[in-house]
Amino acid sequence: MDQESRHSRRLAVLCAIGATGLGLSYLAAASAPLSYVAVNAAALAIGLLAVGVVTEVGKLWRIDGGLVAVILACLILLTSLFGISADGARRWLSVGGIALQPGLVLIPVIALSFAQARRAASLLAVLIAALALALQPDRAMAGALAAGMAALALSRPERMVLMGLAGALAGFAATLLRADPSSAAPFVDQIFYSSFALHPLAGLAVLGGAVLMVVPAIAGYRIDPDRRASHAVFGAVWLAVIVAAALGNYPTPIVGYGGSAILGYLLSLLYLPPRRAARTVGRGSVPSPQAEDHDPHFRGSPAAAG
Repeated sequence: MDQESRHSRRLAVLCAIGATGLGLSYLAAASAPLSYVAVNAAALAIGLLAVGVVTEVGKLWRIDGGLVAVILACLILLTSLFGISADGARRWLSVGGIALQPGLVLIPVIALSFAQARRAASLLAVLIAALALALQPDRAMAGALAAGMAALALSRPERMVLMGLAGALAGFAATLLRADPSSAAPFVDQIFYSSFALHPLAGLAVLGGAVLMVVPAIAGYRIDPDRRASHAVFGAVWLAVIVAAALGNYPTPIVGYGGSAILGYLLSLLYLPPRRAARTVGRGSVPSPQAEDHDPHFRGSPAAAG
């Protein structure tokens, strides 16, 4: 990976750590149970470890990223059929006694996988995920998937992308037609407001953490014009999750209690493309022809480059 790519990945990881740290400070100030603080800190550590493991595995084996995306989408679908139900929604799985929300972990990965490898398998993953979110129902993540596909369609208005957008919009529309009576959970939902009621500094910590989440997308979009589509999808997905948390009783990502968003954010960083390498020709340089349409599970990709 070139020096600029290392800086881009390092910035993204630092933003994830910073946002999680601000969330931990809010939880401590709000006198949240110590177990809540421990879960978020553990999710950060596990997520960073997972990023390192996937990076190293990518150096050794070439994996079909489209197939991986389909498997992840099927996991969300299985959750909608057999997962834990609460308030009429079925969005969670129990892992070691801790409830995880696979949609929040995996939807950003699926959206970014399709953005970087617009093939039949990754399109199928998007359509399966849209169906699963409609069944749960999960209006927040269905909206995030639709926002990601809309951002991609603006940059790459290809037939396959438009099909993905149509499927995501259909899934989102289905969630709008169904009741979503989820109640607010302490330290999880509506904390953009409750944190300011607690103390202005606690509110600024929560708000600052949310802003940090979209910094990698903004920075990447500005400095890497050849791969703006992936950065736009990353930013659109996570911004939609943040907006949903502000508008309804949906988990506030990273800064609120819950390891799912922390894991999902860190895993999605694997799909942020590095700036494409240049090959020297005479006294100038020519960009590599593989901008944007690469698969991060393939050898030589961001996930493999470390």
